Amino acid sequence: MRILIVEDETKTGDYLRKGLLEAGFQADLARTGPGGLDLALHEDYALIVLDVMLPGLDGWSVLRQLRERKQTPVLMLTARDEVADRVRGLELGADDYLIKPFAFAELLARLRTLLRRAPPRPRDTLNVADLCIEVQRRRVSRGDVRIDLTVQDFALLQLLAEREGDVLSRSLIASHVWDMNFESDTNVVDVAIRRLRAKIDDPYPVKLVHTVRGMGYVLEARA
Repeated sequence: MRILIVEDETKTGDYLRKGLLEAGFQADLARTGPGGLDLALHEDYALIVLDVMLPGLDGWSVLRQLRERKQTPVLMLTARDEVADRVRGLELGADDYLIKPFAFAELLARLRTLLRRAPPRPRDTLNVADLCIEVQRRRVSRGDVRIDLTVQDFALLQLLAEREGDVLSRSLIASHVWDMNFESDTNVVDVAIRRLRAKIDDPYPVKLVHTVRGMGYVLEARA
């Protein structure tokens, strides 16, 4: 599990990184606000340990800009034990707050608690047989062939792939992909499935999208 530490104090930053590595985490260290923000926005972290007093950009500003694009759990560190500071951090979107100096054991316990609370993180890549879905890049391919999908086709395929092997009802698909209540006389799901099959199944000998009569649809590689 990968954690980002944003801390400008050399001894503290090195100490935290060493401790986290010894605890079995992967740990990256940034020593400035801009450097930490760049890593936080462009890399994939399970959690961020963020100091308040940083050169270039303070921790409040880093947190504010991070929350505009990501919801990565953040534990704030500060040397100031003032209620106003703690409230400010929480209002900006911090998940926890720790006052310096602190025992590493307490930091580790708080990090593990935050990680347990965090919702399951979506996978960046979904693979079913030779079908590859790159979620962040919104790219789909079978083998070496790139497949272009509309926004709704991609959302439908992603849902099916995330629930690979599960039979999904038409009502569940409609509520997730179109945010609508399914009506029995609506064939929007069936039409969308046919359109998706034409792109990811029809040109290939191995079919991945299957109909389960009376129940719905499932994405899986069948022998």
